[in-house]
Amino acid sequence: MGFRGRQDDLVARGGGVNAAALASLLPVAPRPAAEERLSSWLSRVAGIYGLSASALLDHFGLAGVSPLTLEQDLSAGQGALIAARAGLSASTIDAMTFATLAPHARVMIAPSARYFCPLCAQTPAIGRKDAALPWTFWCSVHGVRLRGRDKRPMQSFLPESVLERLDPLARRGVARLAAWAEERDAVGEIDPPVPELLRFLTTPYRRPSPPSLAEQPRLSLEARRANHAFLTRPIVRQALLVAAPEYDRFAPVLAKPVRPGLAALACGSLLQNYALAVGVARLTENPVEHAAAALAAADAEGETNLRRILRTWPSATRRRIGVELRRLTDAQPAGKAPRRRRLQRSSINYARVPQISARLVP
Repeated sequence: MGFRGRQDDLVARGGGVNAAALASLLPVAPRPAAEERLSSWLSRVAGIYGLSASALLDHFGLAGVSPLTLEQDLSAGQGALIAARAGLSASTIDAMTFATLAPHARVMIAPSARYFCPLCAQTPAIGRKDAALPWTFWCSVHGVRLRGRDKRPMQSFLPESVLERLDPLARRGVARLAAWAEERDAVGEIDPPVPELLRFLTTPYRRPSPPSLAEQPRLSLEARRANHAFLTRPIVRQALLVAAPEYDRFAPVLAKPVRPGLAALACGSLLQNYALAVGVARLTENPVEHAAAALAAADAEGETNLRRILRTWPSATRRRIGVELRRLTDAQPAGKAPRRRRLQRSSINYARVPQISARLVP
């Protein structure tokens, strides 16, 4: 690529660009794409001149500052400097940052796209802000359902009929999570805030147990012997499985456990975070019913775990949970736990697969 800017400022093919020209105004600076993040735009601009994004920032007078740091904590002076060099407005530069996120939520920002939009893949150099956040399940530009990093569609985990039923809940959960991230969560001022809901969802309600027969794929006797370690491996059972029984029913067994608290969102897969959004929505809309259901399904150790989390919930809510729990307990025959939804046995035959564990993780 070759073009001429000011006199004697020649951009030769592969030869970089005169530093004096970069120090004043870039000859060419593409406008940001819709919802593009600052680090993506800087990389695209730098590529025009055969530079890295860090080298471009050095020429801007921002040596030692990484693009990822700027998009999370851009000062007014830094934004004005980049805008002046690129010939854009300061507001355009600021719009590419995560300035709307509160400091407590910026740990959720991934350095690259968490999920994959099949239409955005046509322009892979453009990274969009929403794709860096764990509660984004639909492309903000094209509106299509996102896929995991392995490009597997959500329909490969949850049937379309289940997704149609859960999508409205997931969207309401997304709205609650986004409100918390931007410090405009009015619900959290009177009911349990988002971090407490996530702590509850990720708390074990039963002791770890190996995959049940319903959770195991169909295996020959030979395959069972070869995969004895997997079949007897204890799996953590968290309250998320009660709040989102659809996830419990269809998720690969090794993918069911999530990390505790906010780390569940920060480190979760597309499927896990979708289930967490559904769980947050259900606990937001009816915390009494779903918290009581988890307590009713818990064993003694799990009940202790859950009650420890509930100590931070409003006392009025805890009293109502107690009433609902007694109602659920009284409705069951003596010594019998509340009936849970039946799990669906996998239809895949792994008889010829010597190692199956990796195939059961999304």
